[in-house]
Amino acid sequence: MALAETVGRGMKACLILLLTCVSLPAANYFVTVAGLGGEPEYDTQFAKWAQDLERELKTGPDARVITLSGAAASKRQIEQTINTLAGEAAASDTFALFLIGHGTFDGTDYKINLPGPDMTADELAKLLNRIPAKRQLVVNMTSCSGASLPILAKKDRVVMAATKSGTEKNAPVFARYWVDALHDPGADTDKNGSVSALEAFRYADRKTTAYFEEEKLLATEHALMTDTASTTGVRDPKPENGQGLLAASFILIRQRGDGARIVLPEKQRLVGKKEELEAKIDRLKYEKAAMEETEYKRQLTALLLELARTQAEIDR
Repeated sequence: MALAETVGRGMKACLILLLTCVSLPAANYFVTVAGLGGEPEYDTQFAKWAQDLERELKTGPDARVITLSGAAASKRQIEQTINTLAGEAAASDTFALFLIGHGTFDGTDYKINLPGPDMTADELAKLLNRIPAKRQLVVNMTSCSGASLPILAKKDRVVMAATKSGTEKNAPVFARYWVDALHDPGADTDKNGSVSALEAFRYADRKTTAYFEEEKLLATEHALMTDTASTTGVRDPKPENGQGLLAASFILIRQRGDGARIVLPEKQRLVGKKEELEAKIDRLKYEKAAMEETEYKRQLTALLLELARTQAEIDR
């Protein structure tokens, strides 16, 4: 009896441990690097954007936010930070890196300007490849950032750049509007209470374009993105060019607002189900061209009805 009881207790303990592991929510790792400004005005501006970004990201659930700014934004510190996270993050987690500051391109290598040695896109890509999280996002908001996009592009990684090439060298304003997207309700275009990477990209790009038009200035930055491992980014991600599906499912801020902070496990499950249904709807839109119209409408209707039922349960 004693042996049987001991074995029973052991199995029960293992079962509890297994259930605990299964129920653990995925973590969201966010790292922001604010590099050198070159002038006090830019140093202050870049540091402020980084601080504002950190504040917004920390409002999300299970957010692990790290900001490297000023002297802390050194190549060595970036390497140590990413290597540490490579040992902590799991495949089910998400990882995002935001680069703010000045970048350079000599025709061969892109570099972000840092205190001490600069870091190239190749060096950064090798670091990021160590992160086990399958869903990754890199938003390079520096000048010349377009030159880094082909190097950083990889399967399951969304890559966004503030400029279309390494020849757009002026300090971008894209970062300002990227931060704004995380607290402006207008960025949440599908009104689901969350802001995705795709919504933030479109918002920041739209605001950047409007800025140059309102100031009557020649646009010196044109944002690009890719989320298909293609080394050629696009300005307007959509089903027609096959870009944007992964970015649309990469949530930056979930359930904003006092009334949307859901902590009950059942509510968390429903929110997760809602996001899965929204992702299926997005995926269906990308598959529309290869489907019969009636079949597309049938599947879309079924998904929309299920989404409505799920939302109703959440709102109870």
